Amino acid sequence: MATTTEYQVTGMTCGHCEGAIRDEVAQIDGVTDIEVSAQTGRLSITIEQPVADAAVIAAVDEAGYTAVRS
Repeated sequence: MATTTEYQVTGMTCGHCEGAIRDEVAQIDGVTDIEVSAQTGRLSITIEQPVADAAVIAAVDEAGYTAVRS
């Protein structure tokens, strides 16, 4: 069963930012869909298996931004 989780991301300003986050989060096993909005500062992921918040937050950090689960 698919589950959607939301994160608040700080530091995004443009489509390039969205793409960088999308690329990093897409590498996490179990993530099946990613929506990123610089305008709202939101990251939404859909997962098919359990994914640790720490893995998502680390991926966003790797892209150069900060995330917290909302």
